[in-house]
Amino acid sequence: MSRCWEIYEGDALLEEYHDSEWCRVSHDERYLFEMLCLEGASVGLSWRTIMHKREAYKKAYFDFDVARCAAMTDKELSYLLNDTGLIRNRAKIFGVRKNAQVVLKIQEEYGSFDAYVWSFTKGKRIDGKWRSVGEIPVENEVSRKMSADMKKRGMVFVGPIITYSFMQAVGIVNDHLRDCPNR
Repeated sequence: MSRCWEIYEGDALLEEYHDSEWCRVSHDERYLFEMLCLEGASVGLSWRTIMHKREAYKKAYFDFDVARCAAMTDKELSYLLNDTGLIRNRAKIFGVRKNAQVVLKIQEEYGSFDAYVWSFTKGKRIDGKWRSVGEIPVENEVSRKMSADMKKRGMVFVGPIITYSFMQAVGIVNDHLRDCPNR
């Protein structure tokens, strides 16, 4: 099967992610938060590294339950710095709690995190219709606006490249190539 990411061919975990998750529309609050956290953890690293640590992240962060993550103590978060299954970066580990706290406020304001993230495109999907991987942007005007708003609210690890990757992960953006069977 031809996939968009030739560099991940042969990695069953990433092939499965490409085929069944990437650029698929999701409105699930837990999944949206998970993808935001995983994308943030990927700053400076490869997506392969993060995906191979995904299960450890799910375990450490209560399967990305937003309320439980928002309530984590400094002691709990400091303990995670010893977990070799995670990226042991203090700012990233503590950032999950900070972002969860902001997501809770967003849920109060918008009714859901889903309503908030989709508000940047007025509920419409961005369809790239690219022919080659080289055409796919790493950010766009929407990701820059989302990033700026998230940062203004106090979120961390949400630059415009991360928010673009997040939008791909949750299906706001469809960047499967034109000839990809998962399009």
